[in-house]
Amino acid sequence: MTDQIERFDRFAAGYAQWWAPVLAPAVTELLDAAEPAMDGAERLLDIGTGTAQLALGAVARWPDVSIVGVDPSPGMAGVADAEADRLLTGVDRRRFRSVVAFADSLPFADGEFDGALSSFVFQLVPNRARALREARRVLKPGGILSYVTWLDDERVFTPDAIFDEVLDDLDIEPRGADGRSGDIPSVERAAGELRRAGFSNVSARDSVLEHHFPVDHYLAFLTEFDEETLFAELEPDVRERVVTTLRERLGALSPDQMTMRFPIVFASGRRSRA
Repeated sequence: MTDQIERFDRFAAGYAQWWAPVLAPAVTELLDAAEPAMDGAERLLDIGTGTAQLALGAVARWPDVSIVGVDPSPGMAGVADAEADRLLTGVDRRRFRSVVAFADSLPFADGEFDGALSSFVFQLVPNRARALREARRVLKPGGILSYVTWLDDERVFTPDAIFDEVLDDLDIEPRGADGRSGDIPSVERAAGELRRAGFSNVSARDSVLEHHFPVDHYLAFLTEFDEETLFAELEPDVRERVVTTLRERLGALSPDQMTMRFPIVFASGRRSRA
């Protein structure tokens, strides 16, 4: 887990610029789905707040709520606060705060929150069952947890496959794993995990996250964010060969092939009032 935190600390600054826009449609859809449950809510928890994209979206939508965003990465929490400073003023700024904490060990009292939200986090936690139980614990009776994350899938984004081929052709060490410990195997599994964690009124559904990458944007995404460390370690001439070769091969792809489509799951459940 320490390695994962260090990884997120390293790329925290670029996350808001490069990755948050990719996730934005799913975050909006999550907020849309949670809206009916927010009537009367005053205090919300954003589990794995990252750059606070979800939390700040909630602040903008629901003027009567305050939101605590937890994240185990101090770097991410710092970026979340910086984003709040950039986007919020006055009383609205005081409605968001970040706390460095783990999802499976939340530093809050039982029943402290009216609702909890989370975007693309529950695939990362080492013990999802324990994290879900913690989310339930800190909710008030009747409070809702609503999250979105990745569904396990074998499909590969074509530009990613081409990038790996270019590295292989140039005898460059392949990329390592992305640090995710477990995408949700199925919609049924998402619902079952919530029920086993003690939630009632459980629902889950699948969807697809879609994002088009123009060639130059994808190259910038790789070199300045997703694979910044790899490119920084290459000799300048090798780096230029990789970028030139990759641009040529990507240029032969259709717009459809340059569009990332990955399955996701939306799931929610309530803490029983009993």
